[in-house]
Amino acid sequence: MKIKLRENERMDDLEFKGLKIIQNANGFCFGIDSVLLSDFARKIKKGSRVIDLGTGTGILPILLSGKTENTIFRGVDIQEEVTEMATRSVELNNLNDRIEILNMDILNLKKRYAKASFDVVITNPPYKKKESGIINDNENKIISRHETTASLEDFIDIAAFLLRNSGEFYMVNRPERLVDIFTIMRNKKIEPKKIRFVYPNKNKKANLVLIKGVKNGKAFLEFENNLYIYDEEGNYTEDILKIYNKK
Repeated sequence: MKIKLRENERMDDLEFKGLKIIQNANGFCFGIDSVLLSDFARKIKKGSRVIDLGTGTGILPILLSGKTENTIFRGVDIQEEVTEMATRSVELNNLNDRIEILNMDILNLKKRYAKASFDVVITNPPYKKKESGIINDNENKIISRHETTASLEDFIDIAAFLLRNSGEFYMVNRPERLVDIFTIMRNKKIEPKKIRFVYPNKNKKANLVLIKGVKNGKAFLEFENNLYIYDEEGNYTEDILKIYNKK
């Protein structure tokens, strides 16, 4: 399908099952965190109903459409320009029958959907608290990186509402927010079940953490092997190459 690109937009080949995505060079483009989250959540059960909170460019539903079978996705984001671009990416990949992008505030999802409407919730929410970190001049980047429109607790609260009993919750975030994340998850009856720390290399501290939770699950937390992005020579590790389907 031919899709006309707009000013500052580019079309990136995801190098996976022929999937492509449209991004704005001056906006917030997806990073390796979304790629890692899509791999972490790749065992989503066949036929699941999945919702992505803060979908941005739609990268998670698009990648997961190629990693799962008969799954139906809803991607939600408050940014009109970004969701319009994500919708065109869905059309570009002929995924209209599996992915719907919604331009709305996640805080309004309780009005749109009944409780326990989804089997899986995935999210790559803003990492930084509203008043923390360096503020970028680009509004899309501010919304994507900082809790300007919804807090970490909001994202987890909405996830808890939307998830059916035993439904799965997948998130990527920063290790420094882990205590807050686990505290909120338990308060909202999403039990942390699996965790994986991501390191730039073996000589640096972890800068990402992948988390899986289960709605009303029993207490048992499994630690997966650490994931390292680069080796000593500065090349992608075997694990990362496998995730990018290069091995």
